Amino acid sequence: MFTLTSLPEDILILILEPLGIHELDALSLTCRTFNTIVNAYGWTNYLRINPRPSYSLAKARNVWSPRKRARYDGLADEAWTRAEFIARPLSRAWAAKLQPVLAISPSRLLVGAGSSISSYTFGAPKPGPCAPPVVFQGTVSLLEHPDRARDITAISMVTDDDVTVIVDVAFHDGAIERVRLFPAGDPPVLSFTRTKLPPMPNADFVENISTDANTMLTLSSNGLARLSPIITATADTPTPPTSLIDLQTRSWTSLLSLQSTPYAAFGTASSTPLTVHALDDGGALSPAPTAILHTKRAAADRLPSSAVYGLARAPPCSPWGASPQILVSGWYDGQVRCYDLRSSSRFSSNTPHTTNGALNGPTHTTTTPLLRPVLTLADRWSYEPIYSLSTGGGSGSHIAAGTARHSVVSFWDARSPSTGWSVHAPGNDPSPVYAVALESARFFGVTQSRVFVYDFGPGVSLERETYPALPLVRGVDGLKQRKGANRATYHVLRYAHDSSGLCGESLV
Repeated sequence: MFTLTSLPEDILILILEPLGIHELDALSLTCRTFNTIVNAYGWTNYLRINPRPSYSLAKARNVWSPRKRARYDGLADEAWTRAEFIARPLSRAWAAKLQPVLAISPSRLLVGAGSSISSYTFGAPKPGPCAPPVVFQGTVSLLEHPDRARDITAISMVTDDDVTVIVDVAFHDGAIERVRLFPAGDPPVLSFTRTKLPPMPNADFVENISTDANTMLTLSSNGLARLSPIITATADTPTPPTSLIDLQTRSWTSLLSLQSTPYAAFGTASSTPLTVHALDDGGALSPAPTAILHTKRAAADRLPSSAVYGLARAPPCSPWGASPQILVSGWYDGQVRCYDLRSSSRFSSNTPHTTNGALNGPTHTTTTPLLRPVLTLADRWSYEPIYSLSTGGGSGSHIAAGTARHSVVSFWDARSPSTGWSVHAPGNDPSPVYAVALESARFFGVTQSRVFVYDFGPGVSLERETYPALPLVRGVDGLKQRKGANRATYHVLRYAHDSSGLCGESLV
C-alpha cells in the first residue's frame, strides 16, 4: 500500500520546503521517519529560506541546533507582529549632550561618544531558556589634550578576532586614527594602542565611513569621497591607491556596495540629495553620478533642495528580495524612500558635476537618469527628519528609522507598510536618534544621552544578566523601570501610525 513515507527521501525533502515552523514541528511528531527527516533537513532548509541576520546572536546561533534557532526566530517574529519587546538602556546618561556613532560586529557593539569608545561584547548563551548576554567590556578615552575637545565623528570596524578589535576612528579636528582595543584584565577594563592614518584633503572632518569586503569609502563633511583598500597604513608609510571625487556640497552619509553592479551612494544637502556613482573596472569612483534618486514629485527641469541623512540596504526578506540594487534612504522631510536601481521607470535630468573627480576640476552639464521611489514610508504624526536607518527585524522585512527629535524610532514592515509604529527611547530624551543597528530580534540605538536596546527575543532576564545592570546615580535621568514580573524592561511610549497618534505604554 502506498504511503507518503514510501516516497524517495529527496522528494520528501522537497515537500518540506514550503512549510513553516508550526507545520514542521507538527510533522516531526507524526512518525519516526518524518521526525528524522525534519531534524536532518527540514529545520536547516527553513533557516536557509528564511534568513535572520544578527550580529549579537552569532555566537549563540553557532551552538544552537537548527530547531532551536528556528524556534527563537519564530518567537521573535511573533513578538515583532505584536510590537512587544524589552526596552533597556545600556548606560546611564552621559555628562554632556553628545552626537554618538555605532559600529557592530559578531563579537561586539562599539559606541563612540565624545572622545570615548565603549565596548559591549556579545556572549554565548547560558544553560536554560535565556537570551544570549550583552556584557559591558569597558570604555577608553582617546582624548589627547584634556583642554581640547576631540569628538568622534565616524567609526568603522577593520578586524575583530573576538579578543582584539581594530577600528578606524575619525575625529572632528580632521584626524583619522587606527585604534586597537583589547582587554587589560577582567571587565570593565579596556586598553588601546593607536596609529595615525592619512587625513582627508583640506583637513575636512570625516562625516561617514562605509565598508564592503576589504574596501572603505570615506566621506567628508564638505563632500570629498575617498575610496581605498583597507590595509595597515600610517602617516609614515606610502598611501595605498585611492579614488577621490568631489561632490561639492555638504555631505552626510554614504553606502558602498561591491556586489552585483558595484556602486557608491551619497546622501547630501542639495537639489540632488541622493546620487549613485558607479565603480569602473579598476575600482575607481565615477566623478559623474549614474543616477539621481529623488521624490515622486520631482520634475526633471526643477529639482527642489532637500537632504538625505541615512542610507541602508534592503531588508533580507523584503518584497524586492535581498538585492544590493535596492536602496533605502532617510530624508529631511521625514519620509523613508526605497529605490530599485534596476527600475526602468526613469527620466533624464540636467545636472552639473565635476568631470575629472579632481579638486576644483571643471564643471559641465550632463544628462543623468532620474529615479523615483518604488515605496515611500512615513509616520503621519511626525514630520521630523530621518537621521539614521537600518533594516532587518521581524521576518527579515523591517525598516527602522531614527528621527531628529524626541528620541523616536519608527518601524515599518516592508510587506505591509501601512502598519508602521513608532516608539520613544528609554528616558524619552529630547534628542535625535543618531545611529541605529537593526537585527533579527534586537534593535540598538543611541541618542545624545545614552545607548539603548529593544529586544524582541525570548528569555531576557535580570537574574541571568542578559544586559548590564545600570549603576546607581544621584538625581533624575528620566528612566523608569517597570515593577514586578516585568522588571527587565523600562517604560517607553509607543503609538501606531494608523492610530489617533496618542502614545501608550509598550506592552511586554
